[in-house]
Amino acid sequence: MKSALISVSDKTGIVDLGKRLTALGWRILSTGGTSKTLNDSGIKTTDVSDITGFPECMDGRVKTLHPKVHGGLLARRSLEKHMQQAESLGIEMIDMVVVNLYPFKETLQKAGSTHEDIIENIDIGGPSMLRSAAKNYQDVVVLCDPNDYEAVLEKMEAGEKFEESERALFALKVFEHTSHYDTLIAAYLQKHTGRVEPGKTVTLTYELAQSLRYGENPHQKAWFLKDALVTDEAMSSFKQLHGKELSFNNLNDLSSAIQMVREFKEPAAIAVKHTNPCGAAVGHDIATAYQLAHDADPTSIFGGIIALNRQVDRETAEKMSKIFLEIIAAPSYTEEALEVLTKKKNLRLLEIPTDKPFEDSLDMKKIEGGLLIQEADHSTEVPYRVVTERIPTDSEIADLLFGWKIVKHVKSNAIVLSKNDVTVSVSPGQTSRILATENAIRQAGENVKGTVLASDAFFPFADVIDAASAAGISAIVQPGGSVNDPEVIAAANKHGIAMIFTDRRHFKH
Repeated sequence: MKSALISVSDKTGIVDLGKRLTALGWRILSTGGTSKTLNDSGIKTTDVSDITGFPECMDGRVKTLHPKVHGGLLARRSLEKHMQQAESLGIEMIDMVVVNLYPFKETLQKAGSTHEDIIENIDIGGPSMLRSAAKNYQDVVVLCDPNDYEAVLEKMEAGEKFEESERALFALKVFEHTSHYDTLIAAYLQKHTGRVEPGKTVTLTYELAQSLRYGENPHQKAWFLKDALVTDEAMSSFKQLHGKELSFNNLNDLSSAIQMVREFKEPAAIAVKHTNPCGAAVGHDIATAYQLAHDADPTSIFGGIIALNRQVDRETAEKMSKIFLEIIAAPSYTEEALEVLTKKKNLRLLEIPTDKPFEDSLDMKKIEGGLLIQEADHSTEVPYRVVTERIPTDSEIADLLFGWKIVKHVKSNAIVLSKNDVTVSVSPGQTSRILATENAIRQAGENVKGTVLASDAFFPFADVIDAASAAGISAIVQPGGSVNDPEVIAAANKHGIAMIFTDRRHFKH
């Protein structure tokens, strides 16, 4: 008689599974609550303690950790030595394992859970049985996902055998499941112990949110994965209210837009193309902020992504509906705004709490054969010091700090020109700082006069100061720290430009 050991926390589908296995002549081994559920449904089960000859103990912490369980899972049926040992030790074979684990993640995310509650929901026996069965997948069918029950039952009822490749896929699923489970536990204990820096090894885990149509380009496959313990404030927890499916590039750009708009407490609008801002502004209301961001670069905003940190009302919606946009992200929308925007079939409308802070503790970049991990760059509200003879005016200081918040999110080398809390031009990703400056000035055109300049890193030479003066730029914010700072400051004094140092760089590669 074939035997199946069923011990699950998620009891979805187990009654049907138990009935159909029994009808096929299988014996059902079970434990605790699973056994009760099956017995109450009229399915005869054999308690695991009857097999082991040892009762459950330690409040159920120990029940399946026994040689008669793991011997029955790990014995290789093709090895005569194993089978002889099993017979001499009274170990019966177990041919199927159906196990899913204690709800550790659910307990962790449940309001009011104590540390003791969380620790008690670390499953020990479940992962052990899964791993034993998965290691011996050639002889044992191992199931950890209720979604697999039906296909397995249909195959068994049709009298078909499982191919080695099918069994291997079940085993793969198990090891993915248990490694994910263990990584969640490690992440919790890292937070609980207060350890910030990575240990000797780092294991990360994510959950598949959806497959994407393609990656950055149509020939690349792509997937969207979410942090396993993501909070509601995270961008990845968005609610899509309208529009077609999101793409890889959409999500990448969206992340940049959300991070930028969250820099501001005032009503703010950020327009993004290819992860860089093409227009950013704050205003006395969200409609004004959007219009200013639009007018900052009405060409580049076409087909862009808009992030707002206030509810979208009808006035703002009507302004945005006049051009083609890929995505609008905001904390909420009025019914009137949705009435306007949903007329555009493909426009994606996302609800994200952009008016609330969210700070990832780590920033990661994949490189060939490895991963770079650093603390995330959250700081923009930093002290500054005036280093020139001319002290910037209050309005210049406001514009300098506005530009500093934006340039932090622009690919290096980055220069941002702004005025009256609006970007005038954004120059990202240049190979030299003077080239970035010249590009920003050229983009600004006749609007350059009276702007202020923000640079994500120091000036190695005074050429940027000279170019800024010739263009009519009135003030500059930069980190400072170059060996040529005295020369740069002297040039600013010569041209009557006010300059402040933040003593903090914001490279973004």
